[in-house]
Amino acid sequence: MLETTLRIFSIIFPVFACAGLGAAYGYRHRPDMAVVNRLNMEFFAPFLVFWALMDKPFDFLAFRDLAIGGVAVILGSGLLLWPLGWLLRINLKTFLPPMMFNNSGNMGIPLVLFAFGEQALQAAVVLFIIEMVLHFTVGFYILDHRTKPLRLLKMPMIQATILGLLFSSLHVTLPDALANTVKLLGQVSIPLLLFSLGVRLLDVNFRDWKLGTFGAIVGPAAGIASVFLVSPLLTLDANQHAQLLIFAALPPAVLNVLVAEQYQQEPQRVASIVLLGNLASLIIIPAVLYFALTH
Repeated sequence: MLETTLRIFSIIFPVFACAGLGAAYGYRHRPDMAVVNRLNMEFFAPFLVFWALMDKPFDFLAFRDLAIGGVAVILGSGLLLWPLGWLLRINLKTFLPPMMFNNSGNMGIPLVLFAFGEQALQAAVVLFIIEMVLHFTVGFYILDHRTKPLRLLKMPMIQATILGLLFSSLHVTLPDALANTVKLLGQVSIPLLLFSLGVRLLDVNFRDWKLGTFGAIVGPAAGIASVFLVSPLLTLDANQHAQLLIFAALPPAVLNVLVAEQYQQEPQRVASIVLLGNLASLIIIPAVLYFALTH
């Protein structure tokens, strides 16, 4: 019991500490993170994705069921909560995207790294890519019904994914000097993701705290329910099942706020859902980690 508790603390402390330091620095200095976030998403994070996919041979079959599970968690959360939102007369365009699209980048990748080690990075990247692709296709379609999936090919993250898979499938290896450079640039992304998450959360408020609290509870619950509904149909090893549970319990992505602002879809309400969801993760993530690691 004590050993498991200490392990969970060692996993979550660096994640929340980096985000907390970002919030503390942001509160004092109010930095403009727009350039930093763009640099991370268009430069450092693509290097992380590329390195994770090409560093070791990528076994498509080994991650097939995990990928299916990731899709099921995202779409299943939306399908489970759609009738509930409709019954409660909540604007579904405001409510569903934060319930479906979670913090698989800012929080998910670091959590998996600390919980399962560097060998689990490919699995974390697979879930991150799935969440990102569905957000920029299904998520945008929920808001305006005019999404253009081919635009994904222009995103550095997708280009890095395709290139990484190509290198891996062709067994192309980089010279050590170049490989270490790629790895070093990719490693910048993880602490920067957490730091920027902390800074960004300062911009949201508690105005719609009731909806935010409701979302903080039912979002992870729907995700976890989706895991247990789809798991009997999948072949997942113990680590993959645990990673899928953690993925399902992650709080809403901050990107939901930016997208809501872009489409003028009640951004303040979305911001409250995101803020309360991330605060609630201080309790939910350790509980899910304990269950995942002990079962």
